[in-house]
Amino acid sequence: MTRLKQRYHENIALVLKDEFKIKNPMAVPRISKVVVSMGIGAAALDKKRIEPHVGELAQISGQKPLITKSRKSISNFKLRVGMPVGLKVTLRGQRMYEFLDRLITLAIPRIRDFRGLEADGFDGKGNYNMGLTEQSVFPEIDLNSVSNVQGMNIAIVTTAGNDEWGRRLLILFGMPIKTSES
Repeated sequence: MTRLKQRYHENIALVLKDEFKIKNPMAVPRISKVVVSMGIGAAALDKKRIEPHVGELAQISGQKPLITKSRKSISNFKLRVGMPVGLKVTLRGQRMYEFLDRLITLAIPRIRDFRGLEADGFDGKGNYNMGLTEQSVFPEIDLNSVSNVQGMNIAIVTTAGNDEWGRRLLILFGMPIKTSES
């Protein structure tokens, strides 16, 4: 059992159950999945530009990413139906907890000029979205082999019904989310 999953079952779930006065243990908010995605617009012009990012995202997430393809043709962007435009990985279970552990303890503290994650990344249903401007904050990435700096989006999907419960869940996991006072 991973460290975060064990902490959830032993501490976090109990705290949430007491704070929000939840009687049913299955109603306690939990993280259901994490989706990591990269939009690679330059891949539409040169298909070789997507290959290094596939390897990098696989190293970061621990599983092979899915190459997303365009659904529409847009002539101004020289984009045709079926061209590769991005990558995404959906993490669940043990890989999800391992990724979150590395994100919280290693990657987020390495962000330059970091003062906490914005609190407005919640969507109204307890899910949190954040963006990273470069993949080099993850220790798995060798900086000498990076040809293009690429950002990524991370969506943390929870079973919390509202932002208050989702925010409290992520704060208990250790996510450095800014509070309204700061």
